[in-house]
Amino acid sequence: MLNKAKTLRTNQTEAEQRLWYHLRAHRFMDLKFKRQKPMGRYIVDFVCVERRLIIELDGGQHAEQVAYDQHRDAWLRSQGYTVLRFWNNEVMQQLEDVLEQIRNTISLSPAPLPISGESVARGGGLYLFTD
Repeated sequence: MLNKAKTLRTNQTEAEQRLWYHLRAHRFMDLKFKRQKPMGRYIVDFVCVERRLIIELDGGQHAEQVAYDQHRDAWLRSQGYTVLRFWNNEVMQQLEDVLEQIRNTISLSPAPLPISGESVARGGGLYLFTD
């Protein structure tokens, strides 16, 4: 799974490269995004763990695998994530609209509390949340 994720990072689509430019290095709302991240038995295109947000970019093949994507999204949501999906052509032709939709989703949902056992940096300290 890790090798496949590494291969996907190396061979990004043009749409993935374009969106990644805006998401990487805390450029977008000062949030940390990761790309091609294994989660369970899936690899997600982009994830912001802090805000529990997954962004998926879909090419034409996804029109033929709607049921698979719905099952996958349901599992990711069951893990506490919001899943946003965009078509590649949306990123290529309407990038500002895509970024605005991501920004609105983040702004409208409060920052989730850490999951039990998850550590979070706060004000120079590191806090570990447990039940």
